[in-house]
Amino acid sequence: MQHAVGSPLPPPHRPGGAPQQQPGYLGTPSGPVPPAPVPAVPPVPPPPAPPHAPAPSHAPVAQGTETTGHVPLPPGGPVPMPSAPPAPTVPDPAATTLAVLLIGPAGAGKTSVAKFWADHRRVPTAHVSLDDVREWVRSGFADPQSGWNDHSEAQYRLARRTCGFAARNFLANGISCILDDAIFPDRPAVGLGGWKRHVGPGLLPVVLLPGLEVVLERNAERSGNRRLADEEVARIHGRMAGWYGSGLPIIDNSQLDVPTTARVLDDVLARAIASPPKW
Repeated sequence: MQHAVGSPLPPPHRPGGAPQQQPGYLGTPSGPVPPAPVPAVPPVPPPPAPPHAPAPSHAPVAQGTETTGHVPLPPGGPVPMPSAPPAPTVPDPAATTLAVLLIGPAGAGKTSVAKFWADHRRVPTAHVSLDDVREWVRSGFADPQSGWNDHSEAQYRLARRTCGFAARNFLANGISCILDDAIFPDRPAVGLGGWKRHVGPGLLPVVLLPGLEVVLERNAERSGNRRLADEEVARIHGRMAGWYGSGLPIIDNSQLDVPTTARVLDDVLARAIASPPKW
C-alpha cells in the first residue's frame, strides 16, 4: 500500500509495546522502550430512547420563521346565541362575531346588502349566497324555472346544508357570516327550521321586504336564470308578506340605498343581540 508523500508513518507496535524493527528505522533496539500511547477514550453515546416513545413526526418550527404546513382549525359546531352585554351598554354589531340570515324575495337586494355589510365590518366577515352555492352544480343543474320537482328540491336542500356547514366553520374560526335566501313563512320546517338545524340557534334572521313595485323593477334589471317572470315575482312577494306576523325584524328598503340599508341592518342586529327573536 502506498502512502502520500510526507512525513514517515510511525512504526507499528508489538503487543508488548516494543517497536518492530523496520528497514530505515533509526531507533536502537537495545535502548529503553518508550511507553505506549494511551488510546483515546471514545465518547459515550447518549442512552437510547425508551422502546415505546413515539418518533417525532417533524421537527418543531421556531417562532418567527416563514413556513407553510398544517394549520389546525377548530371544528365547526352549532352556533350559540350571542350573549348580550349588560345594560346599559349598547352592543356594537359591527365589532361582534355574528351569524346573520337575510331573508327576502327575488329583487329585494339581499345579495347587494349582504356584500356591502360584509365588506364594511370591523371584524372578519364572510358572505355566503345560497344561489351562488346552488350554482356550483354545473352538469345536471336543476333550475326551478324549468319546473319545480324532487330534483330541484333536493339541490336546494343540499345547497342550504352546504351553506350551513360553511357558516359553522367560519364562526368556529372567528369569522362572522351573513347568508341570504328566499324562504317562506308558510314552510317553517324547510325554511327557518332547516337553517336553525344547519347553523344553530345563534343565527339571527332579518327580513328584507321592499314594496312590490321596487322588487319588480329590480328583477327586470337581472339576466339569465336569476330573472323571474313578473307573475312569479308577485307570487313570491305575496307569500313573503306573511313575515309581518312572525315577530322577525323586517326592513322595508324601498326608499333606501345599499349603504343606508346596511346601517339599518346594524341597528336591527344590535336590538336582536340585546333581545334575540323567538323563532
